[in-house]
Amino acid sequence: MGKVDRGITALTRGAKRYSLAALARQALGGHMGWPRAWRDAAPRERYQVIIIGGGGHGLATAYYLAAVHGIRDVAVLEKGWIGGGNTGRNTTIIRSNYLWDESAALYEHSLKLWEGLSQDLNFNLMFSQRGVLTLAHSVHELKEMSRRVNAIRLNGIDSVVMTPAEIKKLVPIIDISPNLRYPVMGGFFQQRGGTARHDAVAWGYARAADDFGIDIIQNCEVTAIRRDGDRVVGVDTSRGSIGADKIGCVTSGHSGVLAAMAGITLPIESRPLQALVSEPIKPVIDTVVMSNAVHMYISQSDKGELVLGAGTDAYNSYAQRGSLPVIEHMLEAAVELYPIVSRVRVLRTWGGIVDTCPDASPIISKTSVGGLYFNCGWGTGGFKATPGSGHVFADLIARDAPNAIAAPFALDRFESGRLIDEHGAAGVAH
Repeated sequence: MGKVDRGITALTRGAKRYSLAALARQALGGHMGWPRAWRDAAPRERYQVIIIGGGGHGLATAYYLAAVHGIRDVAVLEKGWIGGGNTGRNTTIIRSNYLWDESAALYEHSLKLWEGLSQDLNFNLMFSQRGVLTLAHSVHELKEMSRRVNAIRLNGIDSVVMTPAEIKKLVPIIDISPNLRYPVMGGFFQQRGGTARHDAVAWGYARAADDFGIDIIQNCEVTAIRRDGDRVVGVDTSRGSIGADKIGCVTSGHSGVLAAMAGITLPIESRPLQALVSEPIKPVIDTVVMSNAVHMYISQSDKGELVLGAGTDAYNSYAQRGSLPVIEHMLEAAVELYPIVSRVRVLRTWGGIVDTCPDASPIISKTSVGGLYFNCGWGTGGFKATPGSGHVFADLIARDAPNAIAAPFALDRFESGRLIDEHGAAGVAH
């Protein structure tokens, strides 16, 4: 727990524990007798709070509503299966080295939660602080990185500038030859950054929320948000109508669709974000490496797959498929920086759908409709923010007012002009 007071330690969650004998029986019995990690709940007529979206952010919100604020009369509605949206369709990078004070506070809050989350949820999230390195390929870019490192460190966040030789020592497979089209001039590194297992995050939050009695309702698509004047009163779903005092929308990629159901418009666009993984190979890289210039990032999963990603597609779409031009670009960039990957075969590709705001920062906000709240617009940085996002969004829903971390990300910033322009930090998708 340590650095962040989350008000959870005094609470008993009733986590499921098993004796060694029980574990042995399961192993010898073909693992056929395990109980469900969470209940397959049927919707009730009414809840105090409905969370629309059963990804990591939505499940985290429900969990913190119960764990921190004591609000347990909560339903999480998911149109598909838990974690089947962007939570299961990303590249799992975690970091907090953002430029502006507002972003730094939000993502550092999240990273501190990540550092104790497996213990909090009693679930191994495979959180690995293997570090995140961002490369510089020009003198100008290196000077800009130095500026960013100074700003990041002023906010108490770890960040250091690295020379090409130091980068080569950290990442032996990288080519630092000066003859490259984009030679490696240096970079900056956050050691506390890293990765986690995306589906384990969803499962861990789902199980912990269920322990509090929260209903997790899968295959329940919201088709309408019902209003009585200027206030929400519930939702219509594929499994019937459900009443609620408050509704939190956490549907990455489809937030604009949900907002339209309530008669409001959000300043977001939805675009595909593509990624791919290679066949599994022996360990060759034990950190995350990003590059804005060649527009590609790479890491290696615990299964040995090389994970590659880039930026969002240039067009708005709800597609979840890869496309050959983007895949070709990622592989060209990978082969230039890491020549040995030319012999590795692609295993699979996919796309997720991300909501992007004009300033590349999220929306965590009340709306003009009473009892309706939106958590969206994370662009390509949603996974890293999962615990922090859920924590501050739960606080907003419970108190009907943002705390100091969430306040700068309210909708009214688009009217006041107090934008938080993080395009530089999010320029290569993560």
